Amino acid sequence: MFDRRLLTHFDWILLLLVCLVTSIGILNLYSAAASLGGSATPVYLKQIYWLLIGLIIALGVSSFDYRHLEHYSFLLYGINLVLLLLTLLVGKTSMGATRWISFGFFNLQPSEIMKLVIILTLARFFADKGHFLGYTLRELVIPFALLGLPVLLILKQPDLGTAMLIIFIGGTMALFAGIRRSAVLVLGFLGSLSLVGGWFLLHDYQKERIRTFLNPERDPLGSGYHIIQSKIAVGSGGFFGKGYMQGTQSQLSFLPERHTDFAFSVFAEEWGFSGSLLLLALYLFIIIWGIYIARRAADRFGMFLAVGVVAMLFWHIVVNLGMVIGLLPVVGVPLPLFSYGGTSMVTTMIGTGMLLSVSMRRFMF
Repeated sequence: MFDRRLLTHFDWILLLLVCLVTSIGILNLYSAAASLGGSATPVYLKQIYWLLIGLIIALGVSSFDYRHLEHYSFLLYGINLVLLLLTLLVGKTSMGATRWISFGFFNLQPSEIMKLVIILTLARFFADKGHFLGYTLRELVIPFALLGLPVLLILKQPDLGTAMLIIFIGGTMALFAGIRRSAVLVLGFLGSLSLVGGWFLLHDYQKERIRTFLNPERDPLGSGYHIIQSKIAVGSGGFFGKGYMQGTQSQLSFLPERHTDFAFSVFAEEWGFSGSLLLLALYLFIIIWGIYIARRAADRFGMFLAVGVVAMLFWHIVVNLGMVIGLLPVVGVPLPLFSYGGTSMVTTMIGTGMLLSVSMRRFMF
């Protein structure tokens, strides 16, 4: 029998915040894509379609009891690993990267699904094997192996941005679960060594991105063009901005990728510091509300699940904003709910559905 308390405990605040950010994003896309042309269906209209699909998915996921996912988490992890292997063997290659499996009518990107699957997998591990004093290095071998396998396969595609995000999500969940101080020090030392050693494993174009990040002016019309134009757009917005659809960088097509990875640069130019602050405040409310859901979760699995989804949203926001204002290298990470993209919207909405499911069932034990 359907439990009416699920409706009375529906988290309208989270849904409202998500819809508010997405609506601002669609208005921004209308302006950002005004000068694109050449498309039968405008990108803002496509984004509305993705939003509607995403809302249906989020509501569908929220109606499903998240505790059933705990039993299938390792199975889903295994299936996703196989899909990542298949991507390398028979995947579709575009612009030097092999990230998709073509099913004819749509392309599946298993690395995007892995962001959610790794959250489920680690949530089950940390929920089952809690340690009051924190995890030692030996006890972290299994979760780090679970994290490392998909990261290696994703790096082979190559997709450095997604691999980084999965490491950040897993690392955040591990820190939340508790790690002993001695283990943190050793991991910090090993992480520093891997940063140095990892340089020699990067592809040439990835090394070029890092060189460009350190000195964009070394190639202002080539590899440094994106970030230089983005910083001009953000800085020229001033305090109140130039006005809606009045941004010269976007409307005169100086800013590349202005409807995807650099959508925030368009917003900052047109709405200035005050508008950007409002948008960041909305994102902050979503993060804080997600943590609040984690605190009120009925069980440990729900708590870690909520923490994982919040970590996914948080790191997407931090990496994208750091990227567009020149604080981080350009690694192709979209701003969740804001940048154009069906895959990003669906992934974020599934995560939102998980948060809603945990919040709605907080009274069930």
